[in-house]
Amino acid sequence: MSTVTTHALRPRTRLKTVTVEAKLFLRDSATVLFGVLFPAGLLLGLGAVPALREASPETGGLRAIDVWAPTALVFGMVMIAVQHVPSVIATYRERGILRRLSTTPLHPRSVLLAQMVVAFASVVVSATLLIVVAWAVLDIAPPERPFEFAVAFVVGYAALLGIGMISAAVVRTSSAANQVGTVLFVALMFFGGAFLPRVLMPDVLREVGELVPPGLQALTAAWSPAAGEVTAAAGGQPFWLQIAIMAGIAVSASAIAAKLFRWE
Repeated sequence: MSTVTTHALRPRTRLKTVTVEAKLFLRDSATVLFGVLFPAGLLLGLGAVPALREASPETGGLRAIDVWAPTALVFGMVMIAVQHVPSVIATYRERGILRRLSTTPLHPRSVLLAQMVVAFASVVVSATLLIVVAWAVLDIAPPERPFEFAVAFVVGYAALLGIGMISAAVVRTSSAANQVGTVLFVALMFFGGAFLPRVLMPDVLREVGELVPPGLQALTAAWSPAAGEVTAAAGGQPFWLQIAIMAGIAVSASAIAAKLFRWE
């Protein structure tokens, strides 16, 4: 096959690889349920609590559910990035799929890229579903600063994925990937302020939380500036500074993962 023909087939091959990975993703019912559907379901469940739908002077006249909405989004982002992606890659390595692909025209990098594309698409679907449900059912306004929200979302997810790829680079079995992913999920959610409101966290934990992806404070401020002011009252960094920190984590973690990664 000529070089021209090979190059012509590459886009088609990559699209087919993405399609295959997407089908495999949809067959993983647990990931679809908890990574894509759970954030919206969680927000609806909390929205059914009357006390969370009442405005409070402590939150500047906002409802607790308004302030908490971006946190529900983070659940899906963290699960996909640090649990699902490393587990899939570890499974491919464990079964020798990556090693076998390295001897074919379809380089394993294409499979990894397709996996990342599908994973990112899944968190976008999860975010879209949550925003629509929040607006239609709970009367929570969509992000007031859509550009800044998109930046915080993409950069924050990139930072999470970088951490997930370090895990994928060093673990050798799917079982180990699941265990490491669970620990990372709990740590990121806790230190990031998703489990415990920032106002209740000790100063040290709040300061650590500013450095923890995906940057919940930035997501909250972009979704609702008023809610961002409420959470920032407990201490917090300016929006673009936290974005810069998340971008630095994304680049650094990705470089480390690339250095450590092995196909076998």
